Amino acid sequence: MPKKLAITTAGLLLLIAGCSGAGSTGGGSSDSGDGTTITALMVGNPQMEDIQKLTADNFTKQTGITVKFTILPENELRDKVTQDVANQGGQYDVATVGAYEVPIWAKNNWLHELSTQAQADASYDSADLLKPMVQSLTGEDGKMYAAPFYGESSFLMYNKDMFAAKGLTMPEHPTWAQVADFAAKLNDKPAGVAGICLRGLPGWGELFAPLTTVVNTYGGTWFEKDWTPKVNSPEFTAATNFYVDLVKKYGEAGAPQAGFTECLNTFGQGKAAMWYDATSAAGTLEDKNASKVAGKVGYAYAPVNKTEYSGWLWTWAWAMPKTTKKADAAWKFIAWATSKDYEKLVGEKLGWSRVPSGKRTSTYAIPEYKDSAKAFADVTLGSIEHANPENPGVQPRPALGVQFVGIPEFADLGTKVSQEVSASIAGSSTVDKALADGQKLAEDVAAKQKK
Repeated sequence: MPKKLAITTAGLLLLIAGCSGAGSTGGGSSDSGDGTTITALMVGNPQMEDIQKLTADNFTKQTGITVKFTILPENELRDKVTQDVANQGGQYDVATVGAYEVPIWAKNNWLHELSTQAQADASYDSADLLKPMVQSLTGEDGKMYAAPFYGESSFLMYNKDMFAAKGLTMPEHPTWAQVADFAAKLNDKPAGVAGICLRGLPGWGELFAPLTTVVNTYGGTWFEKDWTPKVNSPEFTAATNFYVDLVKKYGEAGAPQAGFTECLNTFGQGKAAMWYDATSAAGTLEDKNASKVAGKVGYAYAPVNKTEYSGWLWTWAWAMPKTTKKADAAWKFIAWATSKDYEKLVGEKLGWSRVPSGKRTSTYAIPEYKDSAKAFADVTLGSIEHANPENPGVQPRPALGVQFVGIPEFADLGTKVSQEVSASIAGSSTVDKALADGQKLAEDVAAKQKK
């Protein structure tokens, strides 16, 4: 994402975030939406591309509701949806948003609450939704403001053939020191194989998603409990230096421009020996039609240093902006997209490994899914269950979040610091400068929080 665009969007969010009640115009209509068109904005991940393929022949045929999709890369999606929702643009009836945005936007009254519809529909079985995902999408009033499409933590993926060829064994709970040693031994530049793939693309939800988990397990934090900023602390600095050095020495080509999608392609094409990222990637990696490493991937818990676990907690979820005029039709789509039946549809039409999992308990009891996901299902569930948004590191935190700080200002803060860290990966800046500048920005955020 261009630097100016990223900052503009975050600034917009900060300006409006304090205005409780914003975005309440429009409201939901009583129109069922049958025979009408709703607009959907979503992130360009494989699970979203799948729903685009399946909607017309299934949801539209069943309901008469046409869905017009707009798919964007993650950084662009964040920019677009923030502008539309915060500005009350009303361009979209449903959108994919994440665990970071939902509680903040719910507080500002920008989203429809979905608990009423979900609980009223017995066939939806809202009690089946995994509690960590529901909690991450719940507002201060205890209501759910988005429905999880899929849930994830983070783990380490590795190419078993490459490890076997070098006589290496991956432990179930590796340390980052072990990962660095493996990366050095498996890095093969002449063959075009990186020792590890790690995100270097700027963005609070791109580079800093994995990097903040490294900071946590190294003993660092963005802020202490009393909002004391710690961005240039020894622990934060050590973690960032470790991450940057690891990518520069043994990472993928073009790392400063590599996000989730680029690393998925790199690892899936057999061009990296390891990849630390979202557990949701596993379904694509095990799809023989989409991956050259299907059946060759091992899965381990997120690497650690000072903590027992370090995986993040995230869900991409379907939310309904308050500005929609087609609330009933929008809910019908959300309910379908996050239902048990939709998971069954994906399994039967596209392959069971591609089911958007991590959101329903019942998914892990489906025999076909259990068989297709046996390599990664247990580690995925274990990672989700052990993710701790309240205390993800070694010290108390002032706000919820594993890989983010659950305040409106973090989008701007994290993105700006990520730009300089990415530049240090590219060799045009340094970690010390990035974190020194980041500390100043964090001090401004802390001053506002302490008022």
